Amino acid sequence: MTASTPHPGPHGRCPGPLDLDSTAQLMHRIGSRLGTALHSIGARGGHPYPTTRRSGTRSPVLVAVAHGSRDPEALRTVTALLDRVRALRPGLSVRLGHIELNEPLLPETLAETEAALRTGRPAAPGTVPGPGAGPGPGAGTGGSGAAAHGAVLVPLLLSRGYHVKHDIPRILAGSAPALRAVVAAPLGPHPLLAEALHARLTEAVGNSRHPDGGYDGVVLAAAGSRDPDGARDTGRTACLLGARLGGLPVLPAYASAAAPTVPEAVGALRARGCRRVAVASYFTAPGRFATLCAQAAPDGLAAAPLGAHTAMARLVLHRYDEALAAAAPPAARTSPLRTAPTRPGSASAA
Repeated sequence: MTASTPHPGPHGRCPGPLDLDSTAQLMHRIGSRLGTALHSIGARGGHPYPTTRRSGTRSPVLVAVAHGSRDPEALRTVTALLDRVRALRPGLSVRLGHIELNEPLLPETLAETEAALRTGRPAAPGTVPGPGAGPGPGAGTGGSGAAAHGAVLVPLLLSRGYHVKHDIPRILAGSAPALRAVVAAPLGPHPLLAEALHARLTEAVGNSRHPDGGYDGVVLAAAGSRDPDGARDTGRTACLLGARLGGLPVLPAYASAAAPTVPEAVGALRARGCRRVAVASYFTAPGRFATLCAQAAPDGLAAAPLGAHTAMARLVLHRYDEALAAAAPPAARTSPLRTAPTRPGSASAA
C-alpha cells in the first residue's frame, strides 16, 4: 500500500473529508500537529504543577485506575508503568485501584486515600505510593486541610466507554464521598499512544523470523465497546498511527462488542492489496482480549501491549496535569478541586 491510502476511522475512514488528492496534505498536517503535541508535553511528561506547592501542601494524589485482569502479567505491567510515572515525577503520590479482578480494588484505594488525606497518615500498604511519596498530601496541614487537596483519578483506559463514563464516577461517589477529586480523560486518543504503538510494532518486527520482515498494513486491535464514542476514539488513534507510520493503512478492530473483528480487518487489508499485516495491540496490559487478538495475527506478527513504555508514563502525567488545569480557576491553581465529569481528551486531536 502507498501513503495515498485513506486512514480508517471507527467506520473505516477518518473523520472529515479525505479525498485521495488531498491525502498528502492531510498527512503533513497530522504529522506536524503530532510533532508539536509531543514537543509541548516534553520529555518528562510535562510538569506544570510541582509536587510541593508554595503553600507547603503537596499536589493531589494521582490515582491510576486500571481495568484488572486474571492474567498475572497485567498487574506486573501496570505496576511497572506506575514506577515509571513516579520516576518522571519524584515525590508525587501515585496509587493504584482496579475496577475489577485485581487488588487493590478502586473502592478500597479511594477509601484509603480519603482517610490518609483526612488524617495525614501515610498510605496503607495496599496502595503502594512508591519511594519518596511520603505521607498523604494533608500531612502537617491539620484536619481541615487534609481532604481539601484531593486526588486526580487517571483511567488507564484507552477510550471513552461505560467504565469511564459510569463505573469510575459511581465508585468515586459511593466509596469516598468526602474526597474532593476530579476524573481525568482516558489515555486515548493521543499522539503519545501512536509513539508507543509504533515502538511496539518495531519490536515485533525485530523479534519476527519471517523472511520478508516489515509490514504493509496494520490492524489496531482493541477491546471494543458498545459506546460509539469508544469506536470514534479508537478510529482516531488508527489515524494517528497511520500518520506515524508514514501513511500505511491502519484499520481498527475489536475483540468484543464491536465490529470488525481482527480476522475481518485483516481480510479487508488483504483485499486492498496488503501482503503482510501486523497487529498492533491497543491494550494497556496483557489480558484475555490482548491474547486473543495476538493469536489472530497473520504470520504471528503481533505487537506486545503498550505496557510500561515511557510514552505511556508521560501520557499518564499529561492527563493528570490536564485534569488539574481544567479543575482549577486560572488565577488560583492551588484551590481545592471540584468533582467533575470525565472530559473527552482535549489534547486528542493534537
